[in-house]
Amino acid sequence: MSSIVSSTPAWRDRVAVVWLVLVAVTTVSWILGTGPASGTVASVVVLVLALFKVRLVGLYFMELRDAPVVLRLLFELYCVAACAVLAGIVALA
Repeated sequence: MSSIVSSTPAWRDRVAVVWLVLVAVTTVSWILGTGPASGTVASVVVLVLALFKVRLVGLYFMELRDAPVVLRLLFELYCVAACAVLAGIVALA
């Protein structure tokens, strides 16, 4: 009897899962942005989801997950600061 062993490396499986999450979040953003509830709250939620996607792309596709601590910390701080500033601008507009 032979067993089925996946020849796909573990990092490829992780990348595939992250890609599916990105597709799902994009779909949710599109629904929120074009739906009847597209107001300030929906705009802020879409913005937060967009920055979440930026974070996922940075960590998994640009490999910042394994980068030196300082570089990863700067990237994480950038994501949080950009999200806060942009969400504040949208909320106040």
